[in-house]
Amino acid sequence: MTGNNTYDVIIVGGGLAGLSSAILLSRKNYKVLVLEKESYPKHKVCGEYISMESKPFLQSIGLPIEEMNLPVISKLMVTDIRGNEINTGLPQGGFGISRFKLDSMLAELAQKEGAILLTKTRADNIQFEDEVFTVTSGSQTFISKMACGTWGKRSNIDIKWERPFTQKKSNSLNNYVGIKYHISYPWPEGYIGLHNFTDGYCGISRIEDGKCCLCYLTTAASLQKNGNDVKKMERDVLMKNPWLNKIFADAEFLYESPVAISQISFDKKEQVYNHVLLLGDAAGMITPLCGNGMSMAFRSAKIASEIIDAFLQGNNTRAEVERNYTTKWKSIFSYRITLGRLVQSNFGKDLLTSIFLKTANALPFVKKAIIKGTAGRPF
Repeated sequence: MTGNNTYDVIIVGGGLAGLSSAILLSRKNYKVLVLEKESYPKHKVCGEYISMESKPFLQSIGLPIEEMNLPVISKLMVTDIRGNEINTGLPQGGFGISRFKLDSMLAELAQKEGAILLTKTRADNIQFEDEVFTVTSGSQTFISKMACGTWGKRSNIDIKWERPFTQKKSNSLNNYVGIKYHISYPWPEGYIGLHNFTDGYCGISRIEDGKCCLCYLTTAASLQKNGNDVKKMERDVLMKNPWLNKIFADAEFLYESPVAISQISFDKKEQVYNHVLLLGDAAGMITPLCGNGMSMAFRSAKIASEIIDAFLQGNNTRAEVERNYTTKWKSIFSYRITLGRLVQSNFGKDLLTSIFLKTANALPFVKKAIIKGTAGRPF
């Protein structure tokens, strides 16, 4: 295949997984195209906490983590609606960095390595025929040998493909709403807080430049009960937790309005669909209570890039690529996602959350077991 619009790999989505894959594959001298519907820098709904398992990987692709003086997070606080709390150490810990900063740095690295990055370019569809992928964006058409979907939680392509998770009725694992702010607030250094409220929970931790990320997850039904008024819901629901009441009352909010996303689903997803390798949240989401979606995005990029490299060198068939990627993805992430779904189904329920906190305080091994289950090995 030759031509100006012909590539070895096309990546749809310029988030963490997509940009990391572009960096890795471009370093192998493959012709890589990334299509991103927005431009950089950009805010995204995200807890903006990265576990230390990702640090070696990020350093290997060229991010100067040590030089950035990012806040290190080593302790966890969880509270219930009454303000009762548990505190515990995070053996592996992590660090805070905003998506506004991180995505821009990765985009710059990808282009420096030779990847073609088209921003404000929304992919309409990806089709596969005769061993070739055709990606369309408006009147533009792009061709490639391999294609990756790294578009995040839900996209227009998911809807067009009628992926099973988009067809499910509302249940305890889908139809969530995420809201994020950056705030100025004297949150204790070294801590990440998870503050429960009815039908949801709110995380807070430090990021760069002395700011904090304040991000919460709740059900679409809860927002609807409050007239789809975010401020009313925060005032009447979130602020019943005394910790959140103090944060919302005393913080300086640095956005005019929050960043929001709807229709978040933690239902099972496929890792390969229509022969497209799916990475990051497109392949499956970990609940914020039990894992680190940012690290999952980076690790899935590493897995996919290695398998794609072998394919482009002629060492694997397409069937082997798809089978190997799915198998490896499940071996690394399935337990964490299953644990996350289990915990997610109980949090946001006032009585169950309180019982959980009391149990965890009385039986420290419960805390340790859950924290151990959420952490991955460095890569």
